[in-house]
Amino acid sequence: MYEAFWRKMGDKCTVVIKGYEHLSYFSTNKNPCWFLEPKLEDSIRSLHGAVGNAETDGYTIVVGTGSSQLLQAVLYALAPQDQPDPINVVSAAPFYSSYPETTNIVRSGVYKWAGDAHGFDKDEPYIEFVTSPNNPNGVIRGPVVNRDGGFVVYDLAYYWPQYTPITSSLDFDIMLFTASNSIGVSKESQLRVAKILQVVADGCKRFGSSDGDNLFEYGRNVLAKRWEILRETDGMEECEKVFKGVKILVRSGRRFGSDPGYARVSMMGKDEEFNGLIERLSSVIQICNNDD
Repeated sequence: MYEAFWRKMGDKCTVVIKGYEHLSYFSTNKNPCWFLEPKLEDSIRSLHGAVGNAETDGYTIVVGTGSSQLLQAVLYALAPQDQPDPINVVSAAPFYSSYPETTNIVRSGVYKWAGDAHGFDKDEPYIEFVTSPNNPNGVIRGPVVNRDGGFVVYDLAYYWPQYTPITSSLDFDIMLFTASNSIGVSKESQLRVAKILQVVADGCKRFGSSDGDNLFEYGRNVLAKRWEILRETDGMEECEKVFKGVKILVRSGRRFGSDPGYARVSMMGKDEEFNGLIERLSSVIQICNNDD
């Protein structure tokens, strides 16, 4: 539907991403959603402000791969973890066809699909999905159950001006939106990954060549050098508190079902990060030796 519009936009939306850009898991340390690119957050807030369909001041923006992933995250976040029975998940019929499958697919022990909100009469905690405008019939809707002990999640995938008049800037506790239904965009990340994978594959076909195009050969050489450097710091007892004291993030062996005398450290950072790790490890060794 939107293809003709985006063709008319020409190069206005063209983005060039170099191979060495945006490689880290982390994008920001100022947001619980630490993988959210700050520019994306700014654009999301800007769009909602321009359209006037949702308040964003004072809200945390969380992104996911499609609304189904966010629905799972919301269900897990709201479901009590200390109750003997899973919390009921309901939505007024006709409801979005994927709600039952999305709720039950992971066979969670903390939430379960309980059907039509109109027929929900249990005196139990619940989560109600409210889709407005509704999918499939486009009706503007509100919650149906309206009882204590419940949570309401507003699925606002279609609350955009092309689908319905925007009558107010909504400010519910939890509001879900999607890029695919709002602006017709959903697969850009796959194109970047496809390009990178093909470049890596082409380099693999020249394995052993001296042109430096093989990612895996490069990575093996870097990790081998780092391992040799790291081995020079061997002979140290694991001191998790001491590690944290010099700002080294480690995972104790306990988390891997192993002995707490072991710790996992990351070998995958930038050169300056790895060099900083070695410097701090040296101070940890000195502290541990002094304690002995």
